[in-house]
Amino acid sequence: MDMSVFDKAAASLPDACFEKPVDAGIVLGSGWSGALTADETVLRVQYADVPGLGAAGVAGHAGEFVLFNRCGRRIAAWCGRRHYYEGCGWESVVMPIELLRRMGCRRVLLTNASGGINPALRPGDFVIIRDHINTAGCNPLEGAHQPEWGERFPDMTEVYRRHFAERLHACANRALIRAMDGVYAWTPGPCYETPAEVQAYKSWGADVVGMSTVPEAVFAKACGMDVAGLSLVANLAAGIARSPLKHEDVIAASKAARPAMAAFVDCFAVMT
Repeated sequence: MDMSVFDKAAASLPDACFEKPVDAGIVLGSGWSGALTADETVLRVQYADVPGLGAAGVAGHAGEFVLFNRCGRRIAAWCGRRHYYEGCGWESVVMPIELLRRMGCRRVLLTNASGGINPALRPGDFVIIRDHINTAGCNPLEGAHQPEWGERFPDMTEVYRRHFAERLHACANRALIRAMDGVYAWTPGPCYETPAEVQAYKSWGADVVGMSTVPEAVFAKACGMDVAGLSLVANLAAGIARSPLKHEDVIAASKAARPAMAAFVDCFAVMT
């Protein structure tokens, strides 16, 4: 990856982004952008104004960076993400994480909308990610090694911190939200998976499948950040669903689940 791309992006952000360390970073996936609770909004920046990032190109992604205060903590939220399938390179995919690293952030919540594979899941449920499967055969850490991003061969034994999962489960229990631990399978997209692929992922132990999150999680873990992952089951995966898959259904499911999304995001924001 080209480090000058990140340098230009960081230089474009207001100085307030770097005046003190960010306590928590949040990346909001499809339909999650309305899940923030702020006591005071410090600033907003449109993705289109950040060199190398660019406007969000997928419906359900607001394309806005928000820096805000919540319960005495400084929170940085990326409302929407760029995906590998958009063809803009790894820089735009991991840029939110790299900029959070430069803001001094040590913990990050990655959210997404996914297709349910586990038969116990139904649309509207949440999966607290305990591990993932990279089905794409590519990795954002490919290429020249950058010492700022940790070791050349980072350990991936515990990408998603158990402590965070326990706290998110406690939040779900208080709010009466259906949530379970699970394994997330990442596919590069933009096609939805075939029924045969879904059955293969099921045999590997995947509970949900989607087109995001894993690249950011790998990059954040390599950089020494503590990661939590949270997936809304927006639909059932191909071959399990009774009708063809549509992105409009993802947006509708996300809208219906917004109160639960907000509860989870706020829980992470104020977590100690």
